[in-house]
Amino acid sequence: MSVYEKLKALNIELPAVAAPAAAYVMHAQTGNTVFLSGHIAKKDGKVWVGQLGKNMETAEGKDAARAIAIDLLATLQDACGGDLNRVKRIVKLMSLVNSTSEFTEQHLVTNGASELIGEIFGEQGKHARSAFGVAQIPLGACVEIEMIAEIA
Repeated sequence: MSVYEKLKALNIELPAVAAPAAAYVMHAQTGNTVFLSGHIAKKDGKVWVGQLGKNMETAEGKDAARAIAIDLLATLQDACGGDLNRVKRIVKLMSLVNSTSEFTEQHLVTNGASELIGEIFGEQGKHARSAFGVAQIPLGACVEIEMIAEIA
């Protein structure tokens, strides 16, 4: 099953690629490696604001991370010239979770993105990962995730 068949089966439609919010590009490539800039969580087209451990629970953070993964796929598709089937491997995700100092489930929040990537890409979607708790993310977003991928 192709990447696009899996997306369709999951009822996922990729959004338009987001524009950078500051002085950077959404993706950069060197050789066959593509680096995607951090994407912040959005809900209903607006920044998904919140802090895990304060006014958000782990399950909601996981949903936010899943939403980010969908946005990352749109950007990755752009980096692949419009064809996600060019992805050879998702190499790494780095996740920043806006959380209180007492919150310790950043890894579970980040699973929202990792599980979706694995479901869509199978073996090629198994990736290395870091998940950090941070005091704040731009615009008050609850989660930000960046990705590194290898393409053909």
